[in-house]
Amino acid sequence: MAIPSNRDQLALSNGSHPEEYKIAALVFYSCIFLIGLLVNVTALWVFSCTTKKRTTVTIYMMNVALLDLVFILSLPFRMFYYAKGEWPFGDYFCHILGALVVFYPSLALWLLALISADRYMAIVQPKYAKELKNTGKAVLACVGVWIMTLTTTVPLLLLDEDPDKASSPATCLKISDIIHLKAVNVLNFTRLIFFFLIPLFIMIGCYVVIIHSLLRGQTSKLKPKVKEKSIRIIVTLLLQVLACFVPFHICFALLMLQGEENSYSPWGAFTTFLMNLSTCLDVVLYYIVSKQFQARVISVMLYRNYLRSVRRKSVRSGSLRSLSNMNSEML
Repeated sequence: MAIPSNRDQLALSNGSHPEEYKIAALVFYSCIFLIGLLVNVTALWVFSCTTKKRTTVTIYMMNVALLDLVFILSLPFRMFYYAKGEWPFGDYFCHILGALVVFYPSLALWLLALISADRYMAIVQPKYAKELKNTGKAVLACVGVWIMTLTTTVPLLLLDEDPDKASSPATCLKISDIIHLKAVNVLNFTRLIFFFLIPLFIMIGCYVVIIHSLLRGQTSKLKPKVKEKSIRIIVTLLLQVLACFVPFHICFALLMLQGEENSYSPWGAFTTFLMNLSTCLDVVLYYIVSKQFQARVISVMLYRNYLRSVRRKSVRSGSLRSLSNMNSEML
């Protein structure tokens, strides 16, 4: 019977993740990084550089794309850690990436709540349609939620209880899943209220009122295209929140209620994966909101089809030339 070494026992006591998890994380984060980087760079460029008439929803989309990019750019460090099994980037940077695991969903939910309120104004209160072109208020709202989220995330950088202290080789377990962010439960439960429940109730309230207005026919003055676009945005937001953010926060709350145990949590890791998936699912939202983004995606697809057709023609022409050369040599 093999006796585990001291290093293995230390790793297990520190809540080290199994090899299967590390391999799955490498594959998953690689796909998220490649797809998310392409999608969100394109979206940020379209919304900031090619959109002529900016509206409030355009401002919110720019902030969503910027937030996704900030989170996506942290993924290569995670992938390096899972591949090498040690953390060479310093303790403070590990704290920052660990705090980013909580910062991202907190800010993302508030941005989605602002988009939901925007659609509520567009459908239920069309007499205030001019306000949807007031981008100044949208910018102030976005700056406000950024500052509010940053302020409540800073304490995570100052945690005394650190699972990575005195570890050899250096580890960064805080970025793996949410199990290691339990040290300040009072702050975490406050964050769950202000950065999960409140924006979630705002979204649900907006959706209920919008659906009620649509069923009672109180939106007859609204253009059919505006109705259709708003409904698509609402359905996309609702599915994204239910699939990516609700499981993450429910698991976070349950883990905090479990007590002092800080062992590896498969559900914590899985719901963290789902939360990260949101950075790629935002492409559906971008496609619905922006005609420019639709045109850019379509042009890329058409260009790829054009390249394929050119290659096929070149291969065919090349094969025909080779046949003609062979025939000429035979003659």
